[in-house]
Amino acid sequence: MASPFPYRIVIRWSDEDASYIAEVPELPGCMADGVTPEAAIKEAKKAVRLWLEVAKKEKREIPRPIDQKRYSGRFLVRVPPGLHRELDFEAKSQKVSLNRLIALKLAS
Repeated sequence: MASPFPYRIVIRWSDEDASYIAEVPELPGCMADGVTPEAAIKEAKKAVRLWLEVAKKEKREIPRPIDQKRYSGRFLVRVPPGLHRELDFEAKSQKVSLNRLIALKLAS
C-alpha cells in the first residue's frame, strides 16, 4: 500500500493559462497545471518527485512536509502599542484573556 502524499497541494484556476494550477507551497517553484483539478494534482505529484530528485542531486535542503512538523501553538507577534492597548481593553471588556481574544479573532 502506498503511503499518503506528504506535501499539501493548492489548486486554483488560471484564466491566463486556461487551466488549473496545482502548487506545492512548501517546495518553492514546484507547480503544474491540468485541464481538471485532478489532472493538475497528478501532474503536481510528478513535479514534486522531480523537484526532490533535483534537490538531492544539488544537495539542497529539502523542506520537511508541514503535516510532519510539530508545533507548540505559540508564536510571538509584535503590534503597535496603540493596537496592543485597544486589544487589551477589548479583552477586559469581554472578560477574557488577551490571549483568548486574539485566538478567537484569528480563528474567525
